[in-house]
Amino acid sequence: MQLVRSAIFEVLIYLVMAVMGILGAPFALWSVNGAYAVCRAYARVVFFLARVICGLRVEVRGEVPTGEVLVTAKHQSFLDILMIFEALPRAKFVMKKELKWTPFIGLYALRIGSTPVARGRKGKAMTEMVAHAGRATEARQLVIYPQGTRVAPGARPPFKVGAGVLYDRLGGECVPVATNAGVFWGRRTLRKRPGLAVVEFLTPIEPGLPITEFMARMENTVEDASDRLMREAGFDPGPRAERTPADYGERRPR
Repeated sequence: MQLVRSAIFEVLIYLVMAVMGILGAPFALWSVNGAYAVCRAYARVVFFLARVICGLRVEVRGEVPTGEVLVTAKHQSFLDILMIFEALPRAKFVMKKELKWTPFIGLYALRIGSTPVARGRKGKAMTEMVAHAGRATEARQLVIYPQGTRVAPGARPPFKVGAGVLYDRLGGECVPVATNAGVFWGRRTLRKRPGLAVVEFLTPIEPGLPITEFMARMENTVEDASDRLMREAGFDPGPRAERTPADYGERRPR
C-alpha cells in the first residue's frame, strides 16, 4: 500500500510542478519576487501532499539565517532542497550546469539567482561561483552541497574542498546544515517512508579560518549532526572517522 501511495504522490508532485511552472511563469519572468513566491508555494504543496498521502512530515530546526551567508548542506533527497529553500528567506543555489535545461526547474533556479557550474572544470567553476555571488544586489543565502551530489544515508563520499575555497573568497560566515531526509525519501527509489524528515541549521562557523581547518570543522559538524538525525529516524549510519585539517592537504587562502 505504501508503494502505491508513493507512486500516486510521485505523479502528483510532477503534475503540480508542470501546472504551477506554466501558470507561474509570467510572474517569475516579471519579477524575482514572483519566482520566489511560485517556488515557495510549490514546496508547501509538496509538503502537504507528502503528509497527507505518504504520512511524511517535515520539520526545520535551528536558527535560520536571514542575511548574506554561505550555507553548506548535506544533500540526500529532493525533499531537503525544498525544505531549505522554503525555510530561507532568499535562497539561491550552486547547481549542476545541466539542470538549467531541465523543464521548469532550470527557469526558476536561474530566475532566483542560482549559479550553474560545470562539473569537472574546478577552476572555472569556482571563478563563476565567486563572480556570481559578488553580483548580488541584496542579501541572499548561497546554498552549496559540498559532496557535490545526493548522498544515500550512511554513504561517506568526500566533501569537496571547493566549498572551503568559496568560504575563503566570500569572506563571511558559514551555516552548516544537516538532514535525515534521505531515510524517508531516498534517491533512485519510488517508495516514500512515513515519519519526520528534519533539516537542521547548525551553529555558524566564523569567517577567517584556514581552508583546511574550515573543511574539517564543517564536515565533522554536518556529518555528526546528520548521523544524529538519521539515528533519531531509526537508521544507523554506521561509524565515521573524525576528519582533521591534514585530510585536506596544504591549501592556503587566496
